[in-house]
Amino acid sequence: MSYDSENAGINRTVGGSPAPRLMDEVRRVLRLKHYSKRTEMVYVAWIRRFILANGKRHPREMGEAEVEGFLSQLAVQGKVAAATQNQALAALLFLYKQVLGIELPWMEGVVRAKRSQRVPTVLSRDEITRVLARMDGRAWLLASLLYGTGMRLMEALRLRIKDVDFGRNEITIRDGKGGKDRRTMLPRSLVEPLRREIERARLLHEADLLAGFGAVWLPHALARKYPDAPREIGWQYVFPATQRSRDPREGIERRHHVDSPTLSRALKKACRAAEVVKPVSAHTLRHSFATHLLEAGYDIRTVQELLGHKDVATTQIYTHVLNRGGHGVLSPLDRG
Repeated sequence: MSYDSENAGINRTVGGSPAPRLMDEVRRVLRLKHYSKRTEMVYVAWIRRFILANGKRHPREMGEAEVEGFLSQLAVQGKVAAATQNQALAALLFLYKQVLGIELPWMEGVVRAKRSQRVPTVLSRDEITRVLARMDGRAWLLASLLYGTGMRLMEALRLRIKDVDFGRNEITIRDGKGGKDRRTMLPRSLVEPLRREIERARLLHEADLLAGFGAVWLPHALARKYPDAPREIGWQYVFPATQRSRDPREGIERRHHVDSPTLSRALKKACRAAEVVKPVSAHTLRHSFATHLLEAGYDIRTVQELLGHKDVATTQIYTHVLNRGGHGVLSPLDRG
């Protein structure tokens, strides 16, 4: 057995032929099961870290004890968050069950990272107005879309033209968290800005077609099922990147959607200009959307559906940040 430290892969011989390197096989199975590129990068990084932490031994030579030890070390010495530890666990369970075909028993001996009980950061309506007033162009439209619809950042960036319905004033979000589709409203104030953005995308697409490109990436082998779809305008991204790039998985040059740091930088700059001192990210706009809807009296089940939460308990966290004191209780200091 030989270890390839560059690719964190271990070569074995099967039937006289070298078996695929471990990391290559992990990537192959992840793509076969339609995991996202981000998940692939994260899982590969955790698996590599697990192997290196155990003296570069092959995972087949390890098992429950080594996985428990690795996860416990993350909590005790690394002091990672509970979500980070769970991410590492998911990556290792995927490795053993899906790639190596080995079932690991549930690991009761893992030292669990402490789960934080934090409420989300929420901007007031005034702060939202001030921040958006200091943004313009595509960054303003993206930020307005996140606050106006409750979409996650990647859901907005991956939005396809065909999923914006101006006739019904709604947006269909495809393959959201958990692989679910859902619908949300299209704010009337964003109709014309979105029309202009889509027209811009159409012109870019026409230029790509003339240059011999124009085929966008499609998920779940749809390109094979519908060979003409990648070049159709409806499948193009609403927010395409300014430049074409080479797909790292397939090596094909195509136009991807705009990169997420574009909005993050613009949002941070706008918050400084608006003198908003709260820690703000793109996800803060989604938190603010949910909280402001609940403040306006909308039913929590409706908000749950708009956010795409599987369990209403996830949505209930926003009831803890409403501007009415603790659960609507009036402070005795404010009584006449």
